[in-house]
Amino acid sequence: MRHTSRWSRITTGLRAEWQHLTTINPSKRSWQMPLAAALATGLPLFIGAWFDHLDYGLVSSLGGLAFLYMPNTPLSHRMVWLMACGFGMASCFALGLMFHFVPVLLIWVLSFITMLVTMICRFYGMGPPGSLFFVMAAAIGGYAPGALLELPLKVGLLTLGAVLACLIGFFYSLSILRLAPAEPVVAAPKPNFDFVVLDSIVIGVFVGVALAVAQALQMERPYWVPVSCLAVIQGASLRAVWNRQLHRILGTALGLLLSWGILILPLEKWSVALIMMVLAFVIENAVVRHYGLAVTFITPLTILLAEASTLAHGSPNALIEARFFDTVLGCLIGLAGAVCLHSPGFRTLVGGWLRRFIPPRLKR
Repeated sequence: MRHTSRWSRITTGLRAEWQHLTTINPSKRSWQMPLAAALATGLPLFIGAWFDHLDYGLVSSLGGLAFLYMPNTPLSHRMVWLMACGFGMASCFALGLMFHFVPVLLIWVLSFITMLVTMICRFYGMGPPGSLFFVMAAAIGGYAPGALLELPLKVGLLTLGAVLACLIGFFYSLSILRLAPAEPVVAAPKPNFDFVVLDSIVIGVFVGVALAVAQALQMERPYWVPVSCLAVIQGASLRAVWNRQLHRILGTALGLLLSWGILILPLEKWSVALIMMVLAFVIENAVVRHYGLAVTFITPLTILLAEASTLAHGSPNALIEARFFDTVLGCLIGLAGAVCLHSPGFRTLVGGWLRRFIPPRLKR
């Protein structure tokens, strides 16, 4: 009888996990938004291909990700928000590039950037994807090859991509606001010490730990470990974090199979630009419905975004294997961080210690 009861609990648990894994959420997102997002990330690639500098287009395409932060608010608020996000991404990328030449400080800098950007995002009530792309820009910049004198060029290219994203956002907004009214600008929730400061510091520490572990293991592309960690750790609950980790690992596994299929093709600059634009369109359609499905397409997009200019110089199999282990390691560290974040004892201990160093008016 006891054995039957235990088996019943296991079966019920597995059924619940399967339901969490396979649930498709409804979406009201119109097709215009994914198309505009695909243009924001894809047009810089076509421009780079036209001038035979796909590497320049890839950097600008990273700035085009600022479009994904556009809220459904009136036009004036949208544009200010987009420009602020573009400036933030350029600043994070510039800091990453600067400390590329001082690798001993890179862990501390990425951890600090994560803390600061997460605090800002939470203070102003920014929704998904939150601090993810800002930190990703800093991480990619920190490991981007190049000389010190190329820093202004690369920051300028990313800024131009962000400017193009703002321009696309402007015309997209003119079109979409004729079809659907804008949502009112909602004031950000009152700042809370635990939500804004404590959580951000813990998240930043674990992102730094993820990068430190990746460097200690001498991974070839260590920046994917902290990015995966950050993508997982920010769930609203431990259940949400577990679901997100599972979706990310399984989605990455499927995405790597898709990546392998793409990488064995005879890729050239125009085909890379076209594939990345199509992937961006599919991702923005899928991400609001099922995160794991979206990650399946995010994986080849991020591989191409960071590695397209060097694909001819390495083995696709080695790249795919490294990317999978990077993701698994980052997700496990992110899950450990989430356990701490959602532990009342940990929050009381660390929160009490932090409050000693925070001015009284910021503790509310």
